[in-house]
Amino acid sequence: MTNATASEEHRMLQELVAKFVERDLMPLEPVILAREASGGKYALTEEEEAPLLATCRELGLWGLDVPEEMGGANLPAVARMLVEEEVSRTIVPFEFPPDSPNLHMLMAAANADQRERYLKPYAEGRAKSAIAISEPGAGGDPAGMITRARKEGSDWVINGRKIWVSRVPYCDFIILMARTGEGKREEGMTAFLVDRGTPGFIIEREIAMIGGRQTYELVFDECRLPESQILGELGRGYVPMQLRLNVRRLQLGARCVGISSRALQMMSVHAKQRVTFGVPLADRQAIQWWIADAAIRIHACRLMVMSAAAKLDAGGDVRNEASMIKVFATEMVQEVVDHAMQAFGAMGMTKELPLQLFAQQVRLMRIYEGPTEVHRMAIARRALREVK
Repeated sequence: MTNATASEEHRMLQELVAKFVERDLMPLEPVILAREASGGKYALTEEEEAPLLATCRELGLWGLDVPEEMGGANLPAVARMLVEEEVSRTIVPFEFPPDSPNLHMLMAAANADQRERYLKPYAEGRAKSAIAISEPGAGGDPAGMITRARKEGSDWVINGRKIWVSRVPYCDFIILMARTGEGKREEGMTAFLVDRGTPGFIIEREIAMIGGRQTYELVFDECRLPESQILGELGRGYVPMQLRLNVRRLQLGARCVGISSRALQMMSVHAKQRVTFGVPLADRQAIQWWIADAAIRIHACRLMVMSAAAKLDAGGDVRNEASMIKVFATEMVQEVVDHAMQAFGAMGMTKELPLQLFAQQVRLMRIYEGPTEVHRMAIARRALREVK
């Protein structure tokens, strides 16, 4: 799992996370799989999560990319991707707090008051957040956003709907994107901080997704917010939102590497043990090619992620790289997991193995944070602009 572009310190961190995953998370897989298979929530209970969080604090696996002045390790994106890769090798739903992409959006846009009220407790793991961008009928096109905030005195009043928002019931606040002016895409888009329980902020319904996931549809009905709840500059919320999306897309790439690595490891072990018609599966050319193709693509994807992370750390614009990673990584991991399931035969179809949950979750990855087709459009547009 080591990477040539990572420092020795970052490789040691990756090894520490790998040990945590194997010692503390993977033993919980049978419990999580049985719970999901019986119709229960795909989630850790408080009793299961509490000792994991305590262990993270003991090991220093807390606030990994939080600024040092807030008690964090201030890790660069390169190191954060190594962590994402390792923790994604298990189906156990656990994240090192806080949720990194929203952290970066807050760090980029929050003023002094908001840093104290929102960023500090969030960075310390005492608060949870979500972001509401997508709308019914708008999909992955920000130009279709119609949720609007109008000025009334010193307040802003918001009306509209958001959909496909994760973790809402457990969040202390959400980042809400709304239109405050005319124009398309980034023009007139503003980010607002909305506390849980704010009048007019309604959780309309929970939407069950594949892979054990849930998202939520939200309604904003005359939701009144003071001026102090604007995150960043009025009408200029697109840029910090894009930063958050880029960080998330790089993380998705690292997660795809982790899931693919686990699927490849499971397939390889099984292929060496399983004998059909007197021959180990490992001696079958079809299986060998699946294994070879997986190893090649995992290596390529890891290099793509690490290169983009290094560019992000250097202050570069990684929008194009993030789109390429989103397309390549999600299609790569879907094929690797599918081949692993095929190699396991009927056992690969059971809910006793993590492969079926991985398969459903990676299918979701081709939709959220921008559908594959939208990213291909963006990549093509940029490539065509370079041709004179």
